[in-house]
Amino acid sequence: MTTFTMQEAVAASGLSPDAIRYYEDEGIIGPFERTTSNHRRFSDSDLAWIGVVTCMRDAGLGISDLREFAGLLRGGEASADPVTFLRERRAALAARAEALHRAIGVLDDKITHFGRRHEQAPSETHRP
Repeated sequence: MTTFTMQEAVAASGLSPDAIRYYEDEGIIGPFERTTSNHRRFSDSDLAWIGVVTCMRDAGLGISDLREFAGLLRGGEASADPVTFLRERRAALAARAEALHRAIGVLDDKITHFGRRHEQAPSETHRP
């Protein structure tokens, strides 16, 4: 089995070593295999999971959401299922995307409006 060093995991994930350690401390990723000198070693599946966590974080999920999701996958909550969790977060993300799309539309309208006003304004001449 191929394993990767912390530096290789950092390069592959785009996370800092501190972020990887933090996510591990929070129980979101890991625990990782360790060398005899106690250095972390990452497997392909570890790196894939770090990629999922990074994507979900980029989508706006907070640490508590990530911790909850990791717990669901580990069987931490018998009554909850990961599909329901993901559907709820997806719905919230879709609503946020719609709100952002509307905000972009308002900004585009204002750019057009103020751009026209700026183009129509008489140029100021400076007289010495």
